[in-house]
Amino acid sequence: MTALDRRSFLSTGGALATAVAVQTLAAHASWAETGREAATGGEGYGPLRRAPSANTGEELLALPSGFSYVVLGKTGTPMSDGVLTPIAHDGMAAFPGTRRHTVRLIRNHEVRTTPGTPEGRVHVPGSARYDELGVGGTTTLEVDLRSGEVLRHFVSLNGTIINCAGGRMLGDRGWLTCEETTAGPAGGWQRKHGYVFEVPLRGPSPGRPAASMPLTAMGRFSHEAVAVDPRTGYVYETEDDSGKPDGFYRFRPRDPENLARGGVLEMLKIKGVDGYDCREGQRMGARLPVEWVRVDDPDPDLEGGAPTCTQQGLAKGGAKFNRLEGCWWGDGSVFFNSTSGGDAKNGDAPGADGYVEGYGQVWRYIPGREGGTLVLVYESPGRKELDSPDNLTFTPRGGIVLCEDDASDADADPHPLAPGLANVNRLIGLDPRRGRPFEFAVNIADDSEFAGACFSPDGSVLFVNQLGSTASLDPPGRTYAIRGPWRRGPL
Repeated sequence: MTALDRRSFLSTGGALATAVAVQTLAAHASWAETGREAATGGEGYGPLRRAPSANTGEELLALPSGFSYVVLGKTGTPMSDGVLTPIAHDGMAAFPGTRRHTVRLIRNHEVRTTPGTPEGRVHVPGSARYDELGVGGTTTLEVDLRSGEVLRHFVSLNGTIINCAGGRMLGDRGWLTCEETTAGPAGGWQRKHGYVFEVPLRGPSPGRPAASMPLTAMGRFSHEAVAVDPRTGYVYETEDDSGKPDGFYRFRPRDPENLARGGVLEMLKIKGVDGYDCREGQRMGARLPVEWVRVDDPDPDLEGGAPTCTQQGLAKGGAKFNRLEGCWWGDGSVFFNSTSGGDAKNGDAPGADGYVEGYGQVWRYIPGREGGTLVLVYESPGRKELDSPDNLTFTPRGGIVLCEDDASDADADPHPLAPGLANVNRLIGLDPRRGRPFEFAVNIADDSEFAGACFSPDGSVLFVNQLGSTASLDPPGRTYAIRGPWRRGPL
């Protein structure tokens, strides 16, 4: 147990070891001091260097000079509800906390163990849950922004599976968590899966997670992430069904304040062109006019052979993407990633329809009265620039942070700052003014992906997850809180 986690755990029970407290506060004080401005220079925030965590001393990240971090909520750490922190830290968002100088994080756990497996699962005995055998869900952390201390940490949703990413609810009322699967009883589960679930910001508390009810009208497919247009309440959804063409969806709710009342699910189509292939042959900056086609059966009986949501949309001329993942609202638009789109190929085997995967694309959808516009913001020419972007976030200063998820065996990605690791994942910043990516952070602890990047509401701290293993306790998942001279660069 780390000094930070030990202090949080003991505080919950009303006890505090003085020696631990002194050491922890000293570490937090030095962490908070690094927010002061430093001289600018070079691309992005300058060259990276290996850096120890301010509260554990472990070298886990490489960061630019002037930045530091603490570790929060590591797998296996006892939480406020007595449950051990689960494995597989994935998508996440940051919300205002209940007190001044605090933030509340809602974090997904993409647990991929078999039905009912106890190790590493998200589980509160006796609580309401959608599937009694579900091993995934979410945890909520309350963090003091000044010290980096975890004030409370608890399971906020359980009974789901493979909770990959999600998105903020309208009005910041909570988190929409997404299942990246369409598994069901045939796979040993009690219920059908492949849905979006709500996790209220207020309500769940230690020992009392939210009731998990699927929002079936939002579609049953391999969900990744969502982003809500705050002006209309429309919810934009990405699909990540590896090896097949995927769709970009829009959900128009009957009541934006109550998604459970249903609505209309649609797939993006390039106006006047059936089956437009966005995966390759695209030009950065080109503006593609958009229309939307309705998915008539958003909750198909897949077990009975009904057409999938993807098949329904493509049959009406929907556009094809490859592995759509991170999705975030910013600058009046939805930014989303295609993990393996693009003309530069990564060497993986072709998918079911012959498409050979690329190094990744970043797209922007701009809503409009006539259906909107789709623009390719960036396409990677190779692994050095950007390899397999997954989660993303739009930053307070108008930049984009991309979380790499390179699990490819065909194209190894060593890094001089992480000797001994074959596939190294990074946080890549995208400067919209220059249109060029740059390295912001390197995972030097293991080969798992970065995920869940998000800024605190005041823009002072970047929170991000290190996934760890999705099926065992090692390597552990971790959440990082990164502080530094943000105004020195574009993020």
